[in-house]
Amino acid sequence: MLDITPDKIAHIIIRAREYESGVNAWAHSGHRTGHGVRTELHDFIASLNEDEQAALTAVMWIGRDSFDAEDLEEAVATARAEKTVPTEDYLMGEPRLADLLEAGLDALGISPEDSEDEVQSPV
Repeated sequence: MLDITPDKIAHIIIRAREYESGVNAWAHSGHRTGHGVRTELHDFIASLNEDEQAALTAVMWIGRDSFDAEDLEEAVATARAEKTVPTEDYLMGEPRLADLLEAGLDALGISPEDSEDEVQSPV
């Protein structure tokens, strides 16, 4: 069982996409965009409890093929045991965070698109 709701992951995916697009826009235009989205995303991940953060990390790892979907519990246990930096810093350092979270949800049989469609505002 996942210790974080698909809606929370969908919120993170949406914000990560906004941040990633802002970073790309900044790189091409010379304007600094995405700072507010980055701060919101960082703070949202930081506000999750330990179980949610471990589950979120595990979903990302499954999306990255570091673990198989059947190994969710092992991935969560590893995320708890090997945490050396704040989860928000670790995940924000992953340039493909949104794609990996979507792939992880998909591997777990959870439709990322359905959850993203349901998220209209921060959860």
